[in-house]
Amino acid sequence: MKKLFLVVAVAMMSISFGAGRAAAQGPAGAGASSAASSSSGGAHSLNPIKWVKKDPKSASDQLNAKDEQDKKLTANLQGQGVLAANTDAKSACEDFKALDECVAALHASKNVGVDFNCLKSNLTGVQTSADMSSCKGSAGEKAMSLSKAIHAMKPDADAKSAAKTAEKQAKDDLKSSRG
Repeated sequence: MKKLFLVVAVAMMSISFGAGRAAAQGPAGAGASSAASSSSGGAHSLNPIKWVKKDPKSASDQLNAKDEQDKKLTANLQGQGVLAANTDAKSACEDFKALDECVAALHASKNVGVDFNCLKSNLTGVQTSADMSSCKGSAGEKAMSLSKAIHAMKPDADAKSAAKTAEKQAKDDLKSSRG
């Protein structure tokens, strides 16, 4: 009797483990293809990289699309003395990928007292057509963060706090130019 009980118990265990594995493989039978396609190709992706919305436009493209924002931002930056009177935000932000980076660079160049074209070159990794002979550091060789670019151009400045201040000023300027 013990042997029969043992054989039945082993048989039931193997059947239950086999059924669990089969169920884990997904639906089978009629409608399996529609069930499988709705779970993997639906509106919600399980890939976290697809959750982040990326704006493929550059900073100047963003300002082209929003001409009113460009006018407000240009007037605001010129009023603060951050942007030269003969320059608009669209042309100043030409090589930047994001508008907030450009406005932060404009503020940082004024706050720290470095040339904007040199800072722009360090931030974007793109050589500008302006005279770069006065630039300190490796201008335009490789893109770097705002704090690293400030430190490369003016080592005695507190680069981290200057970058943080400039980014906050940029955020405030962009907020005021939108609304």
